[in-house]
Order: sequence, then structure tokens, then C-alpha cells
Amino acid sequence: MGDAPGAPDNAEEPLGQALARWRKRRKISGQELGVRVGMSQAKISRLETGASAPDPHDIRRIAEALELPGDEVERLTSLADRASEQLIDWQSAEPALAGRQHFVRRLESAARETKVFQPAVVPGLLQTDGYARAVLASLRKELADDQIADSTLAVSEAVAARMQRSQVLDEPGRQFHFLMTEEVVSRRVCRPADMLAQIARLREVAAKPQVSLRIIPSDAEWPVAPFHGFVLTDDRNVFVDLFNTSLLSRGRRTVGHYQRMFEALDSVATSDIDSILDTHQKRFVHLLPGAAA
Repeated sequence: MGDAPGAPDNAEEPLGQALARWRKRRKISGQELGVRVGMSQAKISRLETGASAPDPHDIRRIAEALELPGDEVERLTSLADRASEQLIDWQSAEPALAGRQHFVRRLESAARETKVFQPAVVPGLLQTDGYARAVLASLRKELADDQIADSTLAVSEAVAARMQRSQVLDEPGRQFHFLMTEEVVSRRVCRPADMLAQIARLREVAAKPQVSLRIIPSDAEWPVAPFHGFVLTDDRNVFVDLFNTSLLSRGRRTVGHYQRMFEALDSVATSDIDSILDTHQKRFVHLLPGAAA
């Protein structure tokens, strides 16, 4: 048996159950283990009972803190990886528009490097108040879902939360890579004056040393089809926004796949964004009320 924790023969043994038996075999309390790995006792308990989705990075830290054999560390990490490969719908946990913004903010705040691809709208971190209000208000209006937003107040709270998210752009030690299509800046999702303010905001953010902003021209030959936008935070998470929810995965294979997709899309993008922005800025100027034909 060696150092085995007396596990049953069942190959489908729950990950949390294995962690609990190892911890008890090592005669370590949940509180002490939490101190060793920098987690709360409550989080350790949730992982052991299966109440929380296991993050492979966290499981590896716990297994190493318990001084498990190398093959057991890899086995447990692999179990966590398998569980996290799915794209998880977290709408049930954060149903409100503002709640979704706070959830994404927590992921962004914990990341050193963030990569965003967006073929439809300006990425949330780069949106102005006016642009964000138009985008979020359309969700309230079109979905008519009381759980998502049932009042103007809900939209205002979500806009405020989205503006708070943008503060992370100025925090030291972070890198941001934004990749969008030219259609994003040509698409009129709000009033011409708001679109002009949004274009000015893109120029402003692109000048920040910790920000890379690249655009895929409308005449580019795509290496992969732009099925949807996505956000990568470090090499740990990928999430995808849908109309009424967002999907999240922490699986290494899933995250690695999206990393490769980002690199492929980036290969046909340009950093010469000023000429593209100039073209669409002129168009929106002509659309202003009272502008000469």
C-alpha cells in the first residue's frame, strides 16, 4: 500500500473525497491546511465536499502542501483539470447585470496578463459611459428578463460597475492585449457623438505602455472564423459573453486552445489603428445632427 491513503478501488473516486482522506491521514486540520496554502478553511471545506469547482492550480498547491507522492499530485491535478474543462454557466450565481460586471472584475483583478478578442462590440474594459449604457440597456430592452435587468436603475448600476472595472488598466505590473475587428469601430451601437467619444477613448487607452490594442482590418483574410469573442486571464481562465450569461472554463486544454486562437487572430491584426479610427471618426462626424451633407 505504501503511502496510499486507503482509497477505495473505485476509479471514479470524487476529488474532494480524496483530498479529505489525504488531509486526515496527514493529521492536518482544514484550518492548518488553509494557512499553508493561503486559503480559508471554508474554501478547503467546499473543495472537499464538492461544493466549489476545483481549480487545478489550487489542487496542485494543496496536494504539494500535503506532501503527497508526485504521481498522486499529478493524478489529483488531472482530476481537477478534467472537471474544469467544461465551460461553466455562472448565471445562476451572478444573474444581475451588475453582478456579472463584479464577477468579471474579480477575474481581471487577479490576472497579470489579460487578452481580449472582440468581433462584435468594444471590449468592456475600454468602453465609455455612453457606449456601455447603450450596450447594457439593449440587453434590458431586448431580453425583457426580470432576472437580468428590470429597471433603468439596474442598467445604471451595471454601467457604474463596468466603469470601475476599467481602473485595473492603470494598476502597475499588468499587461493587456486587446484585439478587435474593424467592424467593432464601424458598428453604430449608440449615438454618433457617443461613438466619437468611444473612438477617442480607444486612442487614449492605446497610448498606455501596458496596453496593446490591435485591429483586424475588414479586408483581412481570416485564419479562423470569428465565431465569438472571449477573454483570457493569464493561463488560468477563459470566459465568453453571451446575451444572457457568460461561460467560464479553467481547463488547461480549453485555455490553451483559446490561447492558440488568439495568436492566430493576432497574426492578421495591425497596430496601425489610427488610420482605421480616422476613417470611421470622419463618418460619425458626418452623422452628427446639423453636420453638412
